[in-house]
Amino acid sequence: MTQGMEAITTAALSLALDAASLRQQAIATNIANANTPGYAPLGVSFEDQLEDARRALDTGGRLDAESLSGVRPAMQFAIGPGGVPAKTLMDVEAANLAQNSVHFQALLKGLNRHYQIMSAATSDGKK
Repeated sequence: MTQGMEAITTAALSLALDAASLRQQAIATNIANANTPGYAPLGVSFEDQLEDARRALDTGGRLDAESLSGVRPAMQFAIGPGGVPAKTLMDVEAANLAQNSVHFQALLKGLNRHYQIMSAATSDGKK
């Protein structure tokens, strides 16, 4: 059971870190192209996929590292009202950049703590 808990935690944190990294790339691209005529800003689709996996769990599925293998963050164009590409707003992108940086740091701390717990569990067994 410990291996299952370790695997799902590592897989979920890994996917969240991948999404945060991809989101950072999308925000950087949006900022770099903010004044480019006709540019449609990019966003990252991850939370919707994770919500679908959670719903599958609620309807009798299971949640393990293998069931998360189909969940992958992906870049997509941000579409505004009426199907028109959204406009890149520098202040919004700067706020998104700061929020994503804090989110990424929190995920790294969570993964670090997870590995500390696993290390403590394995080293205590050697005493």
